[in-house]
Formats: sequence, structure tokens, C-alpha cells
Amino acid sequence: MKQTIAEQLGAFVTQVTYDELPPEVVEKAKRHILDTFGAALAGATSEEAARAKAALLAVEPGGSAPVWGTDHLATPRNAALLNGIAAHAFELDDTGGCDHSGAVVLPAAIAALSVLDEPVTGRAFLTAIVLGYDLGRRALEGFGGYRPHNEAGWHSTGTCGTFAAAATVASLLRLTPEQATSCLGLAASFSGGLWAFIHDGAMAKRVHAGRAAEGGLLAALLARAGVTGPVHVFEDVWGGFLKTYARATSEPDALLRDLGGSWRIMRCAIKPYASCRDTHAAVDAVGRILNRGVAPDNVAAVHARLSSFLAGMVGGRDASSLPAAQMSLPYAVAARILYGTAGLSAYDAERRADPRLQSLIERICIDIDESVAGSDRASVTLLTRDGARIEEPTTTARGAPENPIGDRDVLAKFDELAGSTLAPSQARELAGLTLALDNLQRTQALLDIVHVPRGRR
Repeated sequence: MKQTIAEQLGAFVTQVTYDELPPEVVEKAKRHILDTFGAALAGATSEEAARAKAALLAVEPGGSAPVWGTDHLATPRNAALLNGIAAHAFELDDTGGCDHSGAVVLPAAIAALSVLDEPVTGRAFLTAIVLGYDLGRRALEGFGGYRPHNEAGWHSTGTCGTFAAAATVASLLRLTPEQATSCLGLAASFSGGLWAFIHDGAMAKRVHAGRAAEGGLLAALLARAGVTGPVHVFEDVWGGFLKTYARATSEPDALLRDLGGSWRIMRCAIKPYASCRDTHAAVDAVGRILNRGVAPDNVAAVHARLSSFLAGMVGGRDASSLPAAQMSLPYAVAARILYGTAGLSAYDAERRADPRLQSLIERICIDIDESVAGSDRASVTLLTRDGARIEEPTTTARGAPENPIGDRDVLAKFDELAGSTLAPSQARELAGLTLALDNLQRTQALLDIVHVPRGRR
């Protein structure tokens, strides 16, 4: 009988080896791992991370897996959940995968290391990470792509991220093809996440990454123990994943398209700004205008063209909470003008309450234009107080594969973020090990570095 899609993916996950990965894929994976570590170590200081940690560790204290950037240990499942929340807490984690693949895949992978007795080489670890990025994105493509899935109200980090984490852990646990197939089938039942948070800046968005990491880890552990998942989960059947979540837009063949020939991590971006990725192109465009000599205090107004879909996602002006501010294009643009940056420092409580910023936000206008296919294919128009009108097209945002930030900037971002919780020597050691993962014989060494024992800092 012909193998189902899940069976073909399960076999793929268990059979791919490091030697099949092109060198550029390996190098990109190392940089995304480093970037995710930085985002999570800073995110460990977030309110979301603190509240989630207090809730979970009060019920289930202790364990074998580190809660990154803290002196706490947790069960592997709780660690995957907590570190996933932290990685996504400040909107500085990568994008373009499931969508936020790093915040899902890496917490699940590190948690999996704590349940393995045998050493895991850096090459095996890198292979597992690349597979996670690949299957998470393929699940999103199976829905018909980012826009139709998210436009329907699903948050793809939560819905597709479970497959990313499941594939990563299945590879690390060396599941059989049959077990890996069940793992993916079980992951489908753990999939979930809605965009309802956009209306009030709720913390739920950050939780989606953690739940996907935890769900993927759990799916793999259950499959290893013989719990079966549906093998027809991706087929066009009643109760199938794609048919249920995306009846009108699903493309099941996309899950297998170019499998092993086109690695989806190569499409992922590293974010220079602490805001939703769909704000970045406008921030860049405004920056280009300001760099021509326009003084910030000469800005009268800014108009940004967006489709109604994008406006619903990033057109809000609420700065009362960090999650709401980070989903706001008007906030990001105003911060770039007023503070010279849309980085994490632009989003602290004092700056969010700055009356000058509030005034400027009100002058950032969203113009609905249904011809806008993406935030990087529109324009912003800046009006000056002395009567000038300057229109600037938006282009591929900084950090994208087509417009990458250099290694110096990647390391600078990591150093700044990791320094929130790690001593400088720890941060340097973590960066060194990560960038040399392909030569590391025992990745369990990472468990100690991201953990901060009492009195060590």
C-alpha cells in the first residue's frame, strides 16, 4: 500500500543524517540557535515567564531540566513550556518558519537532552533542529501558507509549531519510522492557538510557543512508549488535520514538496527589532527617510499602506501592555522616530508611557489598501512640519535571508540579550559552543551553561 503523508514524513525524520545537510544550512542553523538562546535568556526576565514559572513550579517543583537563565530545574515538559514562553516573550525570536520556529524547536530539543542517557553529538543536534524547522514550515504550507491560515484566526506558531518540536525530538530520541509517524499524528491533537490575543494584548501569544514545544516533546515521548497516533492525519479524510483546520485552503502535497531538497530554515529571518515581523519593513523605510537628514522633531505625520488583514494584525495603537505595543506598527514606527530604535529598550514601561510617544503614535496613520500583498511590498509616506512629503517603498526587512544581518550584529544582539541573565563568561562560553556545535561530542554540556546555579552569577 502507498504510504500516507505522515508515514513518509516519519520515515524522513528518522533517516536524515547530518551529511545530507548542505554547509550553508548548518551555518544558518547555528546562528538561529544562538539567536534563540539570546531571546530566551532575556525573556526569562519577562512577566510572562515569571508568572508561568511560579504557577508550574508551585504544583510540580524540581526536575532534571534547566529553566534557562534561572537557578531552577523543572520536569522536561515544564522546562520546554517555560523556555518556549521565555523565547517568545520579547518578540525577538526568529520568524519565517512555523512562524516562530526557534522558540518552539530549541526549548523542546534542550528538554529532550535531559531525558537521554547516551551522549548526543552536535551534528545530531543540528540535524534535529533543521528537521524541526523543516516540518513546522511544511505544516504551515499544507494549510495553504501563512496568510490564509492566520487570516482564519489560527496562530501558526501554536498550530504548526507542535510538528516542528515533534520532528526535532523524534530525531533526538532516535524513534523508529513507525514511532515517528505516531509522534506526528499525536502532535496534531496537541495543536492549537488563536489570534484572539490581538484584541487586548493578552499574554497568550507567548504561551503558544511554549505549548507547542511541550506538545511536540510529549508527542515524541508517548510515541517512544508505544502510544499510537493516526497515520492518516494529513490525508483528505474526515477528522484529518488539514481538512479540519483549513478545509478551503489546504494543500496536502506541500508537506512533501522538495522534501530533503529545499530546507525551510533557509527561508527564516533573524529579527533586529522587538516587534511583530510585519512592522519591520515600515520601520526600515522610515529609518531610510530619517537618514536622509529629516529631523525627528520635523515629523508631522506618517502614513503606512496596509491590507485590511495586516491592519487587523499590526494596526493597533495600544501601548498599555508590552504584548500590545509589540504588535503595533504605529508604536514601532513612532519609537524608531523618537528613540532612534525599535529594539527592546524602546518598549520598557517608562517609554511606553512617554506622552511624547503617545502623541506621535496618534500621527502614524494606517491607510487601507487591499492591493498590498505583504508588509514588504507597500510604502510609507512621511509628512514634515515644513511641508515636505516623502514616500518610501517598503522592501525586504533587515534580517531576512535576502537582506541578512551580519555575524557581528547577530553576536551583538546575543551578547545584549544573554547578558540579562548570564554572566559574561557564561554568555561567551554558550556562544562559543553554539557556533562550534558541529564539532561538539556531547551537547548535554549546553544544559549546564544555560542554567544559573545559586551563587554562580
